[in-house]
Amino acid sequence: MLLRSLIAPLYLMATIAFTYFATLGLAVLVFQIAFDHVGVGSAVPFFLFVFLNALSVDYNIYLMSRIREEARRAPLGEATVRALARTGPVITSAGLILAGTFSALMTLPLQDLLQLGFAVAAGVLIDTFVTRTLIVPALVSIFGRWNWWPSRIERA
Repeated sequence: MLLRSLIAPLYLMATIAFTYFATLGLAVLVFQIAFDHVGVGSAVPFFLFVFLNALSVDYNIYLMSRIREEARRAPLGEATVRALARTGPVITSAGLILAGTFSALMTLPLQDLLQLGFAVAAGVLIDTFVTRTLIVPALVSIFGRWNWWPSRIERA
C-alpha cells in the first residue's frame, strides 16, 4: 500500500527470503564445520526468520519509500543514489547496533542461544551490507518504471 505497487513488494519479499536462506546456510556451515555441531537447533530457523523478517521489512519500507519520494524529483537512477546516500547511514548504524546486540547472545552457555545470536547477527549484517545496499538498488534499476506498476510516479 505504501509503495502503491504490485511489483516492488514481490521482489522485496524475495530479498527477505534471500537474506534468510543465505544466513541459515551460513549458520549451518559455520556450526557444522567450525564448531563441529550436528546442525542448528530446531528453534533457530524459526526465530531467525522472525527477527530477520521484521528487520528486513522495516529496512525495505525505509529505503523504498525514500526512493519513491526522490523519484518525484529526479530520474530513477539518480533517485536511487540519493535515497541510498540519505538512508544508508541510518540503516548501517541500526544494523551494526542490532548485530552487536544479538551477538551478545553468543556469550551465554546455551548452544541454541549461541547459534541464534550468531545467525541473527550475521543475517543483520548480510541484510544491511548486501541486500539493502546492493541487491535492492540493483533490482530497482532493473525494473525501472515497472517498480511502481500499476501506479506511476508523478513528478514534482
